[in-house]
Amino acid sequence: MNQLKDKNAIVTGASKGIGAATARELARQGANVLLVARSIDALDQIVNEIVEDGGRAESAKCDVSRYTEVSKAVEQCVDSFGSVDILVNNAGVIDPICRLADSDPEQWDRVVDINYKGVYHGLRATIPHMVSQGGGVIVNISSGAATGALEGWSHYCSTKAAVLSLTRCADKEYRELGVRVVGLSPGTVATDMQVAIKSSGINPISQLDPSVHISAEWAARAVAWLCTKEAADLAGTDFSLKTEEERRRAGLVHP
Repeated sequence: MNQLKDKNAIVTGASKGIGAATARELARQGANVLLVARSIDALDQIVNEIVEDGGRAESAKCDVSRYTEVSKAVEQCVDSFGSVDILVNNAGVIDPICRLADSDPEQWDRVVDINYKGVYHGLRATIPHMVSQGGGVIVNISSGAATGALEGWSHYCSTKAAVLSLTRCADKEYRELGVRVVGLSPGTVATDMQVAIKSSGINPISQLDPSVHISAEWAARAVAWLCTKEAADLAGTDFSLKTEEERRRAGLVHP
């Protein structure tokens, strides 16, 4: 039985990359999906694709750095679908990549607003609904950068470290109330973010051959798997896709 059938999900940063792939994957597995991002035109195109394939989806223009907009999107999900069973906090940025002393304070602050505060806003707006309905799953897209320092990535590393802490705090506070919060550290993924990283020429990640990056679809399948009962023991952790064993557990490679 497909565990995600008729579940109601919100995916932030759903206009491209991991977010778009996750929205498509959740819909493919039978979930109703609200796609959230700042680019409504891109969202509507993906929504149309999902609907044409027989799925149910809606879009919501939303800047996750603004709590009122996130709260409004959550209310749209509840009004349209009846509940919010899954939240995927995916929205995140890495530009501009540069060393601390060369960084622009306003741009640095903007990354914090999206990568860190955006996740908090999603948690804050969604958890009360999940508690009142008896449970739900929240997947925060994390990174190996959460536990490691990389040159030129002070904004990204520190915000992902903050997201990891939010995952742990939310798990401690709400696991007993039925809300499962888990992080996914997918490794390097073939998205527009990797293009920006490559062009920066800063730190070893920019020197990686593109062939080593996993596809956004693989990351999306891992997100969907984390929403199932088989991943319940991972609550409060960051699940990584770096090793063969971890990928096998998520069903990404065959034994």
